[in-house]
Amino acid sequence: MASEAVPEIADALHARIPDTPAGGTVILLNGTSSSGKTSIARALLDRLDGTWFHMPVDAFHALRGGQEIADDDLQAEIDRTAKGFHRAVAGMAAGGNNLVVDYPLSRRWRLLDLLDLLVPEDTVLVAVRCPLPELNRREAERGDRSPGLAALQYAQVHAHGLHDIDVDTSVRTPSECARHIHEFLPHRPRPTAFETLRRTRPRQD
Repeated sequence: MASEAVPEIADALHARIPDTPAGGTVILLNGTSSSGKTSIARALLDRLDGTWFHMPVDAFHALRGGQEIADDDLQAEIDRTAKGFHRAVAGMAAGGNNLVVDYPLSRRWRLLDLLDLLVPEDTVLVAVRCPLPELNRREAERGDRSPGLAALQYAQVHAHGLHDIDVDTSVRTPSECARHIHEFLPHRPRPTAFETLRRTRPRQD
């Protein structure tokens, strides 16, 4: 009889959804294109304790296939991808995974959507800053970005004002920025920027 019960036990274990003792921490690097978010994220992964995932929105756009998108449909396509990206980030964090997210809050709705999806006390909002002339220089040097993209995003990404911590990539290397963020994490104050932004955001009908 005991031997007959073994498959049933195995089946029960295979069917059991793993527990998630706690949600993961999200470090959200918010800055324009060419501001240095990806370089900081990579440097952070070398410093942070435990297991962390780097989730850049560019990786999601790179997964897109199919026919070429018409200019009139491009923004709607980008918005759909961004909306799905938000939910992928929230889902990974809800599963107990720690994330470094590389993403520009270049449209107001992106922040509002993330305020609803992410756990605010577990989200660290980092302003990745860089002066516009330096952004333009980097953009021209890279040659893999639409000309003027950084300038278009410049006035928008930090328009909401509040962040938990600021870094300036024109005066600090990616490694120095990563060290600054890493040293901040154990002592980050409450309420977090996301907690305050969620509480003070205008109500929508």
